[in-house]
Amino acid sequence: MARRALLGALAGAVLGAVAARAAYAAFTRRPPVGDVETWSRTNHRGEPITLLEGPAFVAGTAAAAAVLPGLPVRTRAAVLLAVAGSGGLGAYDDLYGATSSKGFRGHLNALAKGEVTSGAVKILGIGVTGLTAAALTSRGPADVVVDGALIAGAANLANLFDLRPGRAIKVGLLAGTPLLAAGLRRRDPVSAALTALPVGAAVALLPEDLGERAMLGDAGANALGALIGLAATLTLGRPGRLAVLGTVVALTAASERVSFTKVIAANPVLNRIDMLGRRPVEQAPAD
Repeated sequence: MARRALLGALAGAVLGAVAARAAYAAFTRRPPVGDVETWSRTNHRGEPITLLEGPAFVAGTAAAAAVLPGLPVRTRAAVLLAVAGSGGLGAYDDLYGATSSKGFRGHLNALAKGEVTSGAVKILGIGVTGLTAAALTSRGPADVVVDGALIAGAANLANLFDLRPGRAIKVGLLAGTPLLAAGLRRRDPVSAALTALPVGAAVALLPEDLGERAMLGDAGANALGALIGLAATLTLGRPGRLAVLGTVVALTAASERVSFTKVIAANPVLNRIDMLGRRPVEQAPAD
């Protein structure tokens, strides 16, 4: 079983990486919706950047999950639902979202006033897809609620970190690596493969992100978080899942009051990790 778990992890990582890179190359030639300009945005430096990394992550991980060997039917369906649901709703917000309401609280406040924002649609939609994905893999009603909240919460939280180059991917890798180790330690080929899948895809796209040529956007960040959350539901026992869910809820609540960017910049260790592989914040003028 240990060998099967290792082979499953290798298969997940390789398939995820190859499919994500292939999807990115294809989408930069022919975007899935509109043209290249449709997906063009301005980053924190005021420079142009593409959001096509997000659809590439979604399409790549979905394609890899569809052919990844050894997955039970219900598990494969849960992965595809989590990716398509979170990624599709994120892409909708990327393309058509308004910025008048921000944050979880802002969208819900707008909804209470009768204004249905794209962010509210995304939050509610990801909640529904998270619960549905959990229903395919969880054993009882209580686990469905916990696991569904974890998948949806992780999808939303990952997006909150997608504000600087590589940050959301680094957070995904920091969360996914111990989950992958746990799956290998348990000799569980399914959880090991499913954790390695988004990790491989994220690593393959990281150079584009760090190079400030592309970013995950809502589509990619939501899908990355949802897949890491789903992997956690398949790898951890109920106490571990409750602990992770509590952390996700606490960080989401904190994001309504504090800036993650300011907190990271003020902490030497976090800032060093955040800046790893990135261009300096302030560059000296060219000679």
